[in-house]
Amino acid sequence: MAADRVGAPARAWQRMLSGRRLDLLDPSPLDIEISDIAHGLARVARWNGQTSGEHAFSVAQHSLLVEALFCDLVPEASADARLAALLHDAPEYVIGDMISPFKSVMGGSYKDCELRLQRAIHLRFSLPPEPTAALRKEIKRADQIAAYFEATLLAGFSASEATEFFGRPRGFNADRFDFTPRSVTWAQNAFLKRFSAIETSRHQVSAPAIG
Repeated sequence: MAADRVGAPARAWQRMLSGRRLDLLDPSPLDIEISDIAHGLARVARWNGQTSGEHAFSVAQHSLLVEALFCDLVPEASADARLAALLHDAPEYVIGDMISPFKSVMGGSYKDCELRLQRAIHLRFSLPPEPTAALRKEIKRADQIAAYFEATLLAGFSASEATEFFGRPRGFNADRFDFTPRSVTWAQNAFLKRFSAIETSRHQVSAPAIG
Protein backbone atom coordinates (compact mmCIF):
# COMPACT_ATOMS: atom_id res chain seq x y z
CA MET A 1 0.00 0.00 0.00
CA ALA A 2 1.39 3.44 -0.84
CA ALA A 3 0.31 7.07 -0.76
CA ASP A 4 0.85 9.38 -3.72
CA ARG A 5 3.37 12.21 -3.84
CA VAL A 6 2.90 15.37 -1.76
CA GLY A 7 0.41 17.74 -3.35
CA ALA A 8 -1.41 15.07 -5.33
CA PRO A 9 -4.89 13.85 -4.38
CA ALA A 10 -4.71 11.41 -1.49
CA ARG A 11 -4.72 7.77 -2.56
CA ALA A 12 -3.99 4.57 -0.73
CA TRP A 13 -3.49 1.54 -2.93
CA GLN A 14 -3.69 -2.11 -1.93
CA ARG A 15 -2.32 -4.62 -4.40
CA MET A 16 -4.45 -7.74 -4.35
CA LEU A 17 -3.36 -11.29 -5.16
CA SER A 18 -5.71 -11.22 -8.16
CA GLY A 19 -3.49 -8.47 -9.57
CA ARG A 20 -6.03 -5.71 -8.94
CA ARG A 21 -4.92 -2.43 -7.37
CA LEU A 22 -7.69 -1.26 -5.07
CA ASP A 23 -7.81 2.41 -4.06
CA LEU A 24 -9.09 2.28 -0.49
CA LEU A 25 -10.11 5.95 -0.50
CA ASP A 26 -11.93 5.88 -3.83
CA PRO A 27 -12.62 2.21 -4.58
CA SER A 28 -13.82 1.17 -8.02
CA PRO A 29 -16.18 -1.81 -8.32
CA LEU A 30 -14.02 -2.94 -11.25
CA ASP A 31 -11.11 -3.58 -8.88
CA ILE A 32 -13.07 -5.88 -6.57
CA GLU A 33 -12.90 -9.67 -6.93
CA ILE A 34 -14.69 -12.26 -4.80
CA SER A 35 -11.48 -14.32 -4.66
CA ASP A 36 -9.71 -11.40 -2.96
CA ILE A 37 -12.59 -10.89 -0.53
CA ALA A 38 -12.65 -14.57 0.46
CA HIS A 39 -8.85 -14.68 0.77
CA GLY A 40 -8.75 -11.59 2.96
CA LEU A 41 -11.73 -12.36 5.21
CA ALA A 42 -10.43 -15.86 5.91
CA ARG A 43 -7.24 -14.29 7.26
CA VAL A 44 -8.83 -11.58 9.43
CA ALA A 45 -9.50 -12.68 13.01
CA ARG A 46 -12.63 -11.72 14.90
CA TRP A 47 -12.19 -10.35 18.45
CA ASN A 48 -8.59 -9.34 17.65
CA GLY A 49 -7.73 -13.02 17.74
CA GLN A 50 -8.68 -13.34 21.43
CA THR A 51 -10.70 -16.52 20.95
CA SER A 52 -10.25 -20.11 22.03
CA GLY A 53 -9.38 -22.90 19.64
CA GLU A 54 -6.53 -24.00 17.43
CA HIS A 55 -7.44 -21.47 14.75
CA ALA A 56 -8.68 -17.89 14.80
CA PHE A 57 -12.41 -17.41 14.27
CA SER A 58 -12.23 -15.51 11.01
CA VAL A 59 -14.47 -12.85 9.55
CA ALA A 60 -15.18 -15.30 6.72
CA GLN A 61 -16.64 -17.75 9.25
CA HIS A 62 -18.53 -14.96 10.96
CA SER A 63 -20.00 -13.90 7.60
CA LEU A 64 -21.18 -17.44 6.91
CA LEU A 65 -22.73 -17.58 10.37
CA VAL A 66 -24.54 -14.26 9.98
CA GLU A 67 -25.93 -15.30 6.61
CA ALA A 68 -27.19 -18.58 8.10
CA LEU A 69 -28.81 -16.75 11.01
CA PHE A 70 -30.31 -14.20 8.63
CA CYS A 71 -31.89 -17.01 6.59
CA ASP A 72 -33.45 -18.34 9.80
CA LEU A 73 -34.78 -14.91 10.72
CA VAL A 74 -36.07 -14.16 7.21
CA PRO A 75 -36.73 -17.52 5.52
CA GLU A 76 -38.45 -15.80 2.60
CA ALA A 77 -35.43 -13.55 1.92
CA SER A 78 -34.40 -13.10 -1.69
CA ALA A 79 -31.05 -14.29 -3.02
CA ASP A 80 -30.00 -10.63 -3.26
CA ALA A 81 -30.76 -10.15 0.45
CA ARG A 82 -28.84 -13.31 1.35
CA LEU A 83 -25.84 -12.06 -0.61
CA ALA A 84 -26.01 -8.71 1.19
CA ALA A 85 -25.94 -10.62 4.49
CA LEU A 86 -22.94 -12.69 3.40
CA LEU A 87 -21.09 -9.53 2.34
CA HIS A 88 -22.07 -7.40 5.35
CA ASP A 89 -18.46 -7.26 6.62
CA ALA A 90 -16.77 -7.56 3.22
CA PRO A 91 -14.83 -4.25 3.51
CA GLU A 92 -12.80 -5.88 6.27
CA TYR A 93 -10.93 -7.90 3.66
CA VAL A 94 -8.73 -4.83 3.23
CA ILE A 95 -9.30 -2.64 6.30
CA GLY A 96 -9.42 -5.39 8.92
CA ASP A 97 -11.86 -6.06 11.74
CA MET A 98 -11.70 -3.26 14.28
CA ILE A 99 -13.48 -3.92 17.58
CA SER A 100 -16.42 -1.61 18.26
CA PRO A 101 -14.87 0.35 21.17
CA PHE A 102 -11.91 1.34 18.99
CA LYS A 103 -14.16 2.22 16.04
CA SER A 104 -15.89 4.79 18.24
CA VAL A 105 -12.53 6.32 19.13
CA MET A 106 -11.50 6.49 15.46
CA GLY A 107 -14.53 8.59 14.60
CA GLY A 108 -15.91 9.19 11.13
CA SER A 109 -12.86 8.54 8.95
CA TYR A 110 -12.91 4.78 9.43
CA LYS A 111 -16.67 4.59 8.90
CA ASP A 112 -16.47 6.73 5.77
CA CYS A 113 -13.82 4.45 4.28
CA GLU A 114 -15.82 1.38 5.25
CA LEU A 115 -18.99 2.78 3.67
CA ARG A 116 -17.26 3.64 0.37
CA LEU A 117 -15.85 0.13 0.17
CA GLN A 118 -19.23 -1.41 1.00
CA ARG A 119 -20.94 0.58 -1.75
CA ALA A 120 -18.29 -0.42 -4.30
CA ILE A 121 -18.60 -4.09 -3.28
CA HIS A 122 -22.37 -3.96 -3.65
CA LEU A 123 -22.11 -2.38 -7.09
CA ARG A 124 -19.54 -4.97 -8.16
CA PHE A 125 -22.04 -7.73 -7.46
CA SER A 126 -25.10 -5.91 -8.83
CA LEU A 127 -26.65 -5.10 -5.46
CA PRO A 128 -28.14 -1.70 -4.56
CA PRO A 129 -25.38 0.50 -3.11
CA GLU A 130 -27.44 1.03 0.04
CA PRO A 131 -29.61 -1.75 1.51
CA THR A 132 -33.06 -0.77 2.68
CA ALA A 133 -33.55 0.14 6.32
CA ALA A 134 -35.55 -3.07 6.86
CA LEU A 135 -32.78 -5.23 5.38
CA ARG A 136 -30.10 -3.45 7.41
CA LYS A 137 -32.14 -4.06 10.56
CA GLU A 138 -32.50 -7.82 9.92
CA ILE A 139 -28.80 -8.24 9.01
CA LYS A 140 -27.84 -6.28 12.13
CA ARG A 141 -30.03 -8.54 14.25
CA ALA A 142 -28.33 -11.63 12.80
CA ASP A 143 -24.95 -9.97 13.38
CA GLN A 144 -25.75 -9.33 17.05
CA ILE A 145 -26.95 -12.90 17.60
CA ALA A 146 -23.70 -14.16 16.07
CA ALA A 147 -21.69 -11.78 18.24
CA TYR A 148 -23.47 -12.97 21.40
CA PHE A 149 -22.68 -16.62 20.74
CA GLU A 150 -19.12 -15.89 19.60
CA ALA A 151 -18.55 -13.80 22.73
CA THR A 152 -19.83 -16.46 25.15
CA LEU A 153 -18.53 -19.57 23.37
CA LEU A 154 -15.19 -18.32 22.09
CA ALA A 155 -14.16 -14.95 23.53
CA GLY A 156 -14.55 -15.49 27.28
CA PHE A 157 -17.58 -13.25 27.90
CA SER A 158 -20.07 -14.18 30.57
CA ALA A 159 -23.72 -14.40 29.52
CA SER A 160 -24.49 -11.17 31.40
CA GLU A 161 -21.63 -9.30 29.72
CA ALA A 162 -22.64 -10.49 26.26
CA THR A 163 -26.28 -9.63 26.94
CA GLU A 164 -25.29 -6.09 27.94
CA PHE A 165 -23.47 -5.50 24.66
CA PHE A 166 -25.41 -7.59 22.14
CA GLY A 167 -28.72 -8.55 23.74
CA ARG A 168 -29.75 -12.10 24.55
CA PRO A 169 -30.89 -14.13 21.53
CA ARG A 170 -34.40 -15.52 21.73
CA GLY A 171 -35.37 -18.75 20.01
CA PHE A 172 -31.87 -19.67 18.81
CA ASN A 173 -29.89 -22.71 19.90
CA ALA A 174 -26.13 -22.41 19.40
CA ASP A 175 -25.93 -26.15 18.74
CA ARG A 176 -27.58 -25.63 15.36
CA PHE A 177 -24.67 -23.54 14.06
CA ASP A 178 -20.95 -24.06 13.60
CA PHE A 179 -18.80 -22.10 16.05
CA THR A 180 -15.68 -24.24 15.72
CA PRO A 181 -12.78 -22.03 14.60
CA ARG A 182 -11.63 -23.44 11.27
CA SER A 183 -8.47 -23.21 9.22
CA VAL A 184 -7.86 -20.37 6.79
CA THR A 185 -8.23 -22.73 3.83
CA TRP A 186 -11.51 -24.15 5.13
CA ALA A 187 -12.98 -20.69 5.75
CA GLN A 188 -11.89 -19.33 2.38
CA ASN A 189 -13.30 -22.28 0.46
CA ALA A 190 -16.55 -22.34 2.45
CA PHE A 191 -17.08 -18.63 1.82
CA LEU A 192 -16.52 -19.04 -1.91
CA LYS A 193 -18.82 -22.06 -2.02
CA ARG A 194 -21.64 -20.19 -0.31
CA PHE A 195 -21.15 -17.16 -2.56
CA SER A 196 -21.35 -19.41 -5.62
CA ALA A 197 -24.55 -21.06 -4.37
CA ILE A 198 -26.22 -17.70 -3.80
CA GLU A 199 -25.09 -16.42 -7.19
CA THR A 200 -26.59 -19.51 -8.84
CA SER A 201 -29.90 -18.73 -7.13
CA ARG A 202 -29.75 -15.13 -8.26
CA HIS A 203 -29.16 -16.11 -11.88
CA GLN A 204 -31.98 -18.66 -11.81
CA VAL A 205 -34.39 -15.99 -10.60
CA SER A 206 -33.27 -13.44 -13.20
CA ALA A 207 -33.06 -15.87 -16.15
CA PRO A 208 -35.92 -15.44 -18.67
CA ALA A 209 -38.35 -18.28 -19.11
CA ILE A 210 -37.86 -20.36 -22.27
CA GLY A 211 -40.65 -21.98 -24.21
